[in-house]
Amino acid sequence: MTGKLIWLVGPSGSGKDSLLAAIRQQEHPRMLVAHRYITRPANAGSENHIALSEHEFFTRAERSLFALSWHANSLYYAVGIEIDVWLHAGFDVVVNGSRAHLAQAKARYAEALLPICLQVSPEVLRSRLEQRGRENAKEIAQRLDRAARYTSEGCITLDNDGSLLQSVDTFLQMIRTHGNQKESQHAL
Repeated sequence: MTGKLIWLVGPSGSGKDSLLAAIRQQEHPRMLVAHRYITRPANAGSENHIALSEHEFFTRAERSLFALSWHANSLYYAVGIEIDVWLHAGFDVVVNGSRAHLAQAKARYAEALLPICLQVSPEVLRSRLEQRGRENAKEIAQRLDRAARYTSEGCITLDNDGSLLQSVDTFLQMIRTHGNQKESQHAL
């Protein structure tokens, strides 16, 4: 049995970290949320990640300890090869992915990949970015501009304007629905 790799993407401020934190708080016997390895301090941002120095990052990369890795926003990101073991054991694995590197994930995981794109309205996104207090007004404007150009092509879209509980329920339903479709296709 092979699990699905759920590649969760969305603009900065769309609620990925909140959604992943809420999923981690619930019991899902066949689902795991992967930690990302990132070259930023452990206390930076709200993501539950594993902080690495650039030296540690490149040492692990050279030893093929990452399933996927990428560079964005002046940082290096990766997901460890442990996700391959989890997928092979039949677990669905959720990753806080990168929309710019969706093609890389598709190339490696093909039919096991389930990309889900969070969508939020510009008003909700602006409010969330202002509330988190990480960016100044100019940086918020830049993030809103990038989000306006964001497309969910090749993804299942999850509207994340509502409550966190509503988004978690919809997210889990999407996974169940997609998993059933895949199992039906393989049974034919």
